[in-house]
Amino acid sequence: MSERIVVDPITRIEGHLRIEAEIENGKIKDAFSSGTMVRGLEKIVQGRDPRDVWAFVGRVCGVCTSTHSLTSVRAVENALNIVVPPNAELIRNIMACVLYMHDHVVHFYHLHALDWVDVVSSLKADPAAASAAAKGLSNWPKTSEGYFRDIQNRIKKFVESGQLGIFANGYWGHPAYKLTPEQNLIAVAHYLEALEWQKEIVKVHAIFGGKNPHPNYIVGGMPCSVNLDEANAINAERLAFVKQLLEEAKTFINQVYIPDLLLIAGVYKDEWGKIGGGISNYMSFGDFPTDGYGNIEGYKMPRGIILNRDLSRVHPVDADSPEEIKEYIYHSWYKYSQGDSAGLHPYDGETELNYTGPKPPYKNLDTNDKYSWVKTPRWKEQAMEVGPLSRLLVAYAAGVEPQKSLVDSTLKQLDLPAEALFSTLGRTAARGLETKLTADWALEFYDSLIQNLKSDSRTANTELWSENLWPKEAQGVGLTEAPRGALAHFIKIKNNRVENYQLVVPSTWNASPRDEKGQLSAYEASLIGTPVHDPKQPLEILRTIHSFDPCLACAVHLYDEKGDYVHQMDTF
Repeated sequence: MSERIVVDPITRIEGHLRIEAEIENGKIKDAFSSGTMVRGLEKIVQGRDPRDVWAFVGRVCGVCTSTHSLTSVRAVENALNIVVPPNAELIRNIMACVLYMHDHVVHFYHLHALDWVDVVSSLKADPAAASAAAKGLSNWPKTSEGYFRDIQNRIKKFVESGQLGIFANGYWGHPAYKLTPEQNLIAVAHYLEALEWQKEIVKVHAIFGGKNPHPNYIVGGMPCSVNLDEANAINAERLAFVKQLLEEAKTFINQVYIPDLLLIAGVYKDEWGKIGGGISNYMSFGDFPTDGYGNIEGYKMPRGIILNRDLSRVHPVDADSPEEIKEYIYHSWYKYSQGDSAGLHPYDGETELNYTGPKPPYKNLDTNDKYSWVKTPRWKEQAMEVGPLSRLLVAYAAGVEPQKSLVDSTLKQLDLPAEALFSTLGRTAARGLETKLTADWALEFYDSLIQNLKSDSRTANTELWSENLWPKEAQGVGLTEAPRGALAHFIKIKNNRVENYQLVVPSTWNASPRDEKGQLSAYEASLIGTPVHDPKQPLEILRTIHSFDPCLACAVHLYDEKGDYVHQMDTF
């Protein structure tokens, strides 16, 4: 006998993602992913000046802040053939690296680690044993017995006060937790340390972009003035502070995040290195250009596609081609002028809302009909997973260094085969390895920037800013690898204004409902076959979905027609 359970919202950050899973004989037989809000920014930017769009679409998300703005200016630059100066490209790369480091660390500790770490268990830990274990992990200085005793006492005070806050709704004591009390105490200590660390690294965005979240960008480069000797510009002192922040971030990642990741991987690898893989196709648009945005051969992260987990070949991807990327709405609450079975390339994309779902309160979605606000993108009619695992797999298959050596050495250290990458744990590990890479790359880009500034201080190219120089009609695509995966913005410009704008975001690829042919997308497919110990405490579902770092647009709540709040289910 099967039963359907609902986890809504399943995210620990931006909500509006609902998972319904059918469980039979202790395993997930089928799963459905539903985005429960509508975004609509495509409508908001229609008719606007293309140079202003970055400021609107940047508000899609306050978590992967800056990545939508970067993608938008790239789309406009692509449409109008604007080339940015090398300094602007390097600053953009540094800011993107900072976003990766911040986003991935926050995800691991604050959005995903508690799927593996039992906070309550840490109360039973021996601080002396925790100290000894921590010293064996890395050279991180905060490893004394007194330090861990103080952390433990802080947790005890939370418990005794009854004000557990973010720790209140966990599935503590669940048999799927495998860490020792001492390992749990170490992880909780680093959870708290990461809260302090993350507010420092984002200062790099404030220096180059004026603020965080939502730092400033401009079409043609970056809106910051760099002069090593000028007090009112980004000068030598400010640049030295940037380097200090990048070096501190690299130390935290190498001495705290990576050791914790390897610790958790070593404990959970036998089970979670075999399940949660889902679909077998992986896509990366590539990013971090070193020789101009248009020269993909110079990308630190290569562009390409892996099909059927075949690591012997990397397939090319062309986002401009109308035959490659199409979006479908068969199970989504939209309508197309050509009918629900049509697939539209984003240049010709339509955003016409058509809600036909159940009215609240309701128990389950009608998954035979439309059941999500997320469209269903396909590459040559095939579902794709995007994100850190996809990026690492494409680089690994292409033999790109240092990615290949880093993956091989990590697999060897954990005594795992390459097949373990195709799993929940592989997805989580890929994010950590990528963080280590971007910490190194950020300092490389910084050194290149300092070298360039000795002979050239330009940070913007606005030669084509005059509307009189624009063609009457133009179109372009901006491609970026956001922390959560392949991101594309498509723009059509007519008479100097936005005629059409479409965003195909990572969560669209991963969280979308199945298509008309019944092909599952990444979230849904990854849950099939997953064992669930207790349907009332679906920790296993959280582990796999959180391994994607799910994040849907924020700041919307669900209300009924009378304005009353409908429902919230706290998940941890």
